[in-house]
Amino acid sequence: MDELLHTGHEEAQESGLSLAPLRARLTGGADALRARLAPLRHKLDAATAGGRRVVNPLHLLAAAAVLGVAAVVGTVYTPSYVVSLDGVPLGTVTAPAEFEAVVNRVESRATGILGYDYDIAGEISYAPALTERDSITPIADFETYLFDQIGEVMKSYVLTVDGQFIGAAQDRATLDAVLEQIKAAYTTENTVSAEFTSGVYITHEYTASDVNQDPAAMLAALTANTNGQTVYEVQAGDTFMQIALDNGMTVSEMSELNPDVDINVIYIGQLLNVKEEIPFLSVKTVDNVTYTEEIACPVVEVEDDSMYQGESRVIDAGVPGEQIVNADIAYLNGVEQERTVLSTQVTREATNKVIAVGTKVRPSWLPNGYFIWPVYGNITSYFGYRSIFGSYSYHGGIDIATSYGTSIAAADGGTVVFAGRATGSMWSYGNLVIIDHGNGKQTYYGHCSSVLVSAGDKVYQGQPIARVGSTGRSTGNHCHFEVKINGTSVNPLSYLS
Repeated sequence: MDELLHTGHEEAQESGLSLAPLRARLTGGADALRARLAPLRHKLDAATAGGRRVVNPLHLLAAAAVLGVAAVVGTVYTPSYVVSLDGVPLGTVTAPAEFEAVVNRVESRATGILGYDYDIAGEISYAPALTERDSITPIADFETYLFDQIGEVMKSYVLTVDGQFIGAAQDRATLDAVLEQIKAAYTTENTVSAEFTSGVYITHEYTASDVNQDPAAMLAALTANTNGQTVYEVQAGDTFMQIALDNGMTVSEMSELNPDVDINVIYIGQLLNVKEEIPFLSVKTVDNVTYTEEIACPVVEVEDDSMYQGESRVIDAGVPGEQIVNADIAYLNGVEQERTVLSTQVTREATNKVIAVGTKVRPSWLPNGYFIWPVYGNITSYFGYRSIFGSYSYHGGIDIATSYGTSIAAADGGTVVFAGRATGSMWSYGNLVIIDHGNGKQTYYGHCSSVLVSAGDKVYQGQPIARVGSTGRSTGNHCHFEVKINGTSVNPLSYLS
């Protein structure tokens, strides 16, 4: 331990903390030194009297030696205290208050780590001493010693994510291995960088001895999924229920994320909130990849007066080109976020794709490619399974209730393929109009009180084709509206604009 120059036995006793005896001894030593130097000073004065400077060299050397000893004692050593805990010397301080401040800091920090008030046990004592100035014990050494005596606290490597404690280990390599294992799930031979999106830190500090030190538990905590949400755009043919199922949700869960949405009335292009599972610790990676990419054929249009405006046909499909692409692709948890093309090299040029476009004025009855509402009113029955007349059955359309005799409009332009009283297996429709819109699309308008068109008629979008009634299997005035794609009924609410 520190090299100490102690005072006399009687002054080193722990009878008090006063430095008076030590100061007295130092003062007495200085007075004695001055007394011994007085005769020498007189001889020097006499030797220089009358202009003479004759000095005995031995006297001069003796005086220098005595003065040197006094200077060394004053500059090399300093008054101090030896600190002991339960009789065990710990080191030296220039004042007891310095060690008391160390004790307060250690107790406060240990209290914060352990979660309860902690007091350092043992008897602390101080003994006066003379210590070489360079040998005073560093304050940090006292703190380290005291922390090492606390059994409930250990010095270890601590892993935190955005300030949240994850775990600790005796060696940093253990924590580094856990983090590398998380990154490894998203890296490939093409990965050029991988980093965490959260603030991940490993520090060397004191922590409670009973904290999590299990690498497997740390890995599980860091990879556990948390519930977030993202946006889904409704596509043609979607239903609220199917979207929920496709995203691992129940209808109730999805309804909670979309409180202002009528689950029975969704439309193409509508944005719905859906659940998204996000790892506790996300990883962003960048891969540098080289791949072959098709070059689309340039499109060349030629006019054709034998086709209607808006119609087109391919005359020459052309041959797509090919190029080699080098790009950096950024991923978040394995999902591509951004692609930066660094270079391209064309290996085959694309040829033109020639398309004929119609110039003939289109008639009003040609389909526009989207459906409008045939009537407006309350939807009393939705698409799907339902209970009606005491039995559970499949409903292929929607029922829109409105006043008797209200005009029913064609949802889009097309050709009437049926108009009249339905019979046979279709009797339940009552008076029915069916319009073919081309490309496998048909619309049905059932339970009409009367029909205003005939089979073979060309009708335009919005044209009155029938009137609301309650014919066939019906319990009130309404329009049964049905959409079929290639003979299969689909939810009309997914197609109505």
